[in-house]
Amino acid sequence: MKQNLSVEEALEMVLQEARPRQTIEHLPLAASYGAVLGEDLISKVHHPSADDTSVDGYACLEADTRSASLGNPVRLRVIGQSPAGKPFSGRIGRGEAVQVFTGAPIPPGADAVIRVEDTLREGEFVWLMKPASATDIRRKGDDLVEGQTYLRKGDLLTPGRVGLAAAMGYATLPVVKRPRVGILSTGDEVVEPGEALPYGGVYNSNSYSLAGLVVEAGGEPVILPKISDSVEGLRTQLQRAGQLDLLLTSGGVSMGEYDIVRRMLEREGEIHFWKVRMQPGGPLLFATWNGLPLLGLPGNPVSAMVTFLLFGRPLLFKLLGRTDPPLSRRRAIADTPFEANPTRRAYRRAVLRWTEEGYRVATTGNQSSAVLRSMAVGNALVVLEAGVSAQPGEIVEVIPFPGTT
Repeated sequence: MKQNLSVEEALEMVLQEARPRQTIEHLPLAASYGAVLGEDLISKVHHPSADDTSVDGYACLEADTRSASLGNPVRLRVIGQSPAGKPFSGRIGRGEAVQVFTGAPIPPGADAVIRVEDTLREGEFVWLMKPASATDIRRKGDDLVEGQTYLRKGDLLTPGRVGLAAAMGYATLPVVKRPRVGILSTGDEVVEPGEALPYGGVYNSNSYSLAGLVVEAGGEPVILPKISDSVEGLRTQLQRAGQLDLLLTSGGVSMGEYDIVRRMLEREGEIHFWKVRMQPGGPLLFATWNGLPLLGLPGNPVSAMVTFLLFGRPLLFKLLGRTDPPLSRRRAIADTPFEANPTRRAYRRAVLRWTEEGYRVATTGNQSSAVLRSMAVGNALVVLEAGVSAQPGEIVEVIPFPGTT
């Protein structure tokens, strides 16, 4: 078992143990938002499927309209309409026009379109106040070409990508089945919200904040019933967990007499590392138990959330085969002081905002790892190397919380 690793060393070990999932399921379009594409997708169609108009107006021959102007309009005979979905079936000849509506195919024979606002309708004729042109014609395959690949394995299915898949002709999508992530809180003092809080008790916030982070990262959370501080209870709960791809525990990984997760894994599992040189979240543990990867997160609420963001989220991204980075990074101007830890990298909760001068960042206040509200009002972590504080006006590295900025 390795101890006191750097954040980079620990993350490398976590990712080495992560095996991308091979299980693919097919979901309807409406159920696929937020899933990860399991295969490359080629377009089944051209889009547009034919030359069409991007405006309402009249399709005609460009040569008929070259002399048109406000003072010398050109008159064409309207021989029909071409609404979207009901294309004109005939052919346009010299001196003729067809009224077209946005998205409608350009009738055979036409090579130009005039916008309706540049025309005047008079019975079966239309007057053109300027020349028609091909500018507003969208060519067949301008957007999508049949047989071309536009979405790739590992892409996160955003609303835009789901819409693109629909335009490519897919009713269902092959996606990576979401990893099932067990979430287990330990400690005799932990009480479920809604129950009476005994003296010395604390409500179980970790299970629910971690479940939200798991969903946000693309996993399926499975909140397990809490256990008391006994190795026997922990072992029984793990055996009952069923088929999981990852287990998150909160609490029980430090050096105390009641830190049962670490003690059980020392006897029955394989501990890859314990402790990381970071604050908060130093007593992080990573292990394998009966082939199941286990992240033993600290019990303090902030520590649990920060360590999941830095280690659990990248692990889930690798299990899913996602191609986008699990976390983004920014450079920001500090508006308040940020205090370093003398021996460990520090991650300070902060509020990141955009201004005309660029990103600026300020502390959320009390940085105790028990102050959970800092994770509610904050939207970013300021990264400080060991012994390196930051003063107002200095540039700092910032990790925005996913989905915030």
